[in-house]
Amino acid sequence: LAQGDRLPPRPFVVPASFRRARRRSIAMGKAAKSAAGKKKLPSAPLSEKKKKTQKNPLFEKTPRNYRLGGDIQPKRDLTRFVRWPKYVRLQRMKKIMLMRLKMPPAINQFNMTIDKNQAATLLRLLKKYTPETPEAKKNRLMEMAQQKKDGQEVKTKKPTVIKYGLNHV
Repeated sequence: LAQGDRLPPRPFVVPASFRRARRRSIAMGKAAKSAAGKKKLPSAPLSEKKKKTQKNPLFEKTPRNYRLGGDIQPKRDLTRFVRWPKYVRLQRMKKIMLMRLKMPPAINQFNMTIDKNQAATLLRLLKKYTPETPEAKKNRLMEMAQQKKDGQEVKTKKPTVIKYGLNHV
């Protein structure tokens, strides 16, 4: 702007306090109209009338004051805020984790126990694949060495066994 030029006129803005007051008065007007529009219905002629019990002024209820120096606070259930023992916390966390995580069936099968008949058949099957004893291994190796010494083809091979332990799971 050059010197002497006039600024363009600013648009008129209604102040926020005025807008709030206007909104309040409109809302109050609506509430007053709705209250005036409702009429009280007459009570049913054959209905039982409620009897008002007279209150004894000697046993008047006074509201309790729980502020400083006032009434004693009521006992509250604080079990949620207790520091529980570690085993309790662990079993609760485990329960929640099992609910929230989806477990593959191959792993989930170990959460259930098998019945006696299935256990018997399983043990019968596993007995066939037990690892060889030290004496059996010694005899097998001696046989292999004897066959090698004689110049024959080595026939005996290592038996198939089920591996167990953390390194094989």
